[in-house]
This record gives sequence, structure tokens and C-alpha cells, in this order.
Amino acid sequence: MMPIEYSVEGKTVIITGAARGIGKGITRVLSEMGAKVMVTALTDRYLDSLAKEMSDLCHPIDTVVADATKQEDWQRTVDLALSLWGRIDVLINNLGDAISKPLVPLEQTSTQGPITDQEWRSVIDVNLTEAFMGCRAVGSHFLERRCGKVINISGVAARRGTPGLAAYSAAKAAVVRLTQALASEWAPYGITVNAIAPGNFPDPENMNPEELNLDKEQAKTSIPIGRVGDLREVGLLALYLASDASNYMTGETIYLDGGLSSC
Repeated sequence: MMPIEYSVEGKTVIITGAARGIGKGITRVLSEMGAKVMVTALTDRYLDSLAKEMSDLCHPIDTVVADATKQEDWQRTVDLALSLWGRIDVLINNLGDAISKPLVPLEQTSTQGPITDQEWRSVIDVNLTEAFMGCRAVGSHFLERRCGKVINISGVAARRGTPGLAAYSAAKAAVVRLTQALASEWAPYGITVNAIAPGNFPDPENMNPEELNLDKEQAKTSIPIGRVGDLREVGLLALYLASDASNYMTGETIYLDGGLSSC
């Protein structure tokens, strides 16, 4: 039997950008374990199918179409969560995306142009500003209750910068520092703030079989543990951080990457 400290039964959770990929893996695990989950995404393209899937599994979730980089959308999301549940226990800032472009042209013959000002700001907003916005939107509620848990999703790029991903690497590293700063700021109020930094977690639902097989083959030699991650594994770590079992942990970033960032 699982220790009661690991239970998230009845806990209320908001997860951004969770209609697919890592966010979906987290949603599945927390919902299965009895949490009340609200998932946000920029469009309803994947939200509806996720809601149906979870309902068919007898683990219904709430969904909201919202831009996690916009204050007004955050306010609408928080207002809806409070009207449904009366409280928010856990915030998971999961939204993220990357644009792979060099900072300046590397070769005159290269067809890949450098990252533009707009693209830089977009990557920073999607990976960093959304976490800032989410923490600010839910923070007052947590402070008033003197409890709450924040889980920010960073990435292996926070520890290992990759050519062509300067904006993404900078944003994910900043998420780690944001996590540390808020953990220290909010610790006196009973609020914990931690981060998960996933490595290679391909989404089988959004890759063709050839791409997925190639990714798995390359992982045998490029990742120390010899394989890619399973989306459910991120959900299991989020389960720990969302539960009372992690009450003494704050300000930490856990690299879940098969040993990749330690090499």
C-alpha cells in the first residue's frame, strides 16, 4: 500500500500547456491518482480529445483554452478554478517550445537565417514568462492560504546549452533561477517551489513511426541509461512533488534525463 503522504486524492491542480506531450503524461498520472486537474492549452485542438480520453477512463478533467503568457487569460483560469473547487493546491507551469536557429548566420551559404527579435521574445515568453505569469496569478491565493505547491517544467537545456537553441537554453536556465528565488521568497508562507528538467521524452502521438524509431536508436548511444524517457515517468515525479511526501523539498530542480546532463 502506498504511504498516505504520497496521496494526491482530492488535490486541485492547474497544468498549463498540457494537452499533449509531457503535460499530458503528468495529467494522466495525477488524474489517475485522484487529483482534480484543470488543463490549459492555447487552442482546443488537442484539449477535446484529451478530455474525452480521460472521461472514458473515468478520470474526468476540466479544460480551458488560454494563453499562459497573458495576464487576462491567467485571471480567467484562476477565477474558473476557484469557482469550481474553492481552492488551488498545485500549479504546474509546463508550457514550453523551442525554435532552433543560430544567433547570427554561421555560414554565408547557410539557408537557415538567424533567430529574429520576435522569435527570441516568443521563446522567452513561452518558456519563462508563462511561469512568471502563472506564479503571479496563483501566488496571492497560495500566500493567503499559507500553503501551495509550484512545479515548474525546465529542461536539460538549463544545464547543457545546445547549438542553435540559445533562446531556449537561456529561458530554461532562467526557470531554474526563478524556481530558486520564489522558493526562498515563499518558504516562510508554507509554499514549496520546485522544478523538473526533463531530457528526451518523445511523444508517440505526435511523431511518425520512423522518427520515433530513429530517436530510440540514437538514444542507445547518446543517453547513458540507453533509452528515451517515457512520458509517464515525468508524471510519476510530478506526483511526488505534488504530494505531501515532498513537503521538505523546495528550490530544487530535478534532472530527469537518463544521466544525459551529468556527462
